[in-house]
Amino acid sequence: MSKLRSQSNGGGGGTIETRPVRNSPAIRVAIADDHSVVREGLAAMIGRESDMKIVAEAKNGKEAVQQWLRHQPDVLLLDLRMPELDGVTAIQQIRAESPGARIVVLTTFDSDENIYRGISAGAKGFLLKDVPPEELLRCIRSVHGGESYFPSSIAAKLAEHVSGPELTERELAILQQVASGMSNKEIGRHFFISEGTVKSHLKNIFAKLNVLSRSEATAAAVRRGLVHL
Repeated sequence: MSKLRSQSNGGGGGTIETRPVRNSPAIRVAIADDHSVVREGLAAMIGRESDMKIVAEAKNGKEAVQQWLRHQPDVLLLDLRMPELDGVTAIQQIRAESPGARIVVLTTFDSDENIYRGISAGAKGFLLKDVPPEELLRCIRSVHGGESYFPSSIAAKLAEHVSGPELTERELAILQQVASGMSNKEIGRHFFISEGTVKSHLKNIFAKLNVLSRSEATAAAVRRGLVHL
């Protein structure tokens, strides 16, 4: 899709509005979301655009993969949390078949971990569902054009996630127990380790999360999507 630039009309009476010019096939869009109201709303909004059309819809991750393989859309809008197959796994399966697949994550969950997993799987865009319609449409066009699209807030969370050292599997497991309210002694019994070893793990966890207490560690872990309460 090309655009006319704003130009002077030559008489000093203002400018000509910039409008899309339809000179190429419509962008073929697929939607995968387990909420029918969301799918219907997106389909109605996108269907009003002269340079876009809906070619497929899916109500779970498994259908998303099937619909992708069947229709090969230009852009797929995909929720992360869906039944049968989660969004990240769906992205991985789709890109295993079509490495160039252009997928935009559209979700209500913006934890650092969700963002990181979605983008690591190969998503080319990441938006929250409360995004203004014009930004969603801009994202679709950008991703279709071969660009990535990540709003500044999403990019900042991603940068924060990748800038710090990763927690080990044991540290994540202990952090989950901390968030659940377990004491050091209870955590030691749970993992069959000494209370001193638990304290050593917590020291490393605090340093990696840049926090000073159990409550701060829990808050940071929830914010980043590392634990679930």
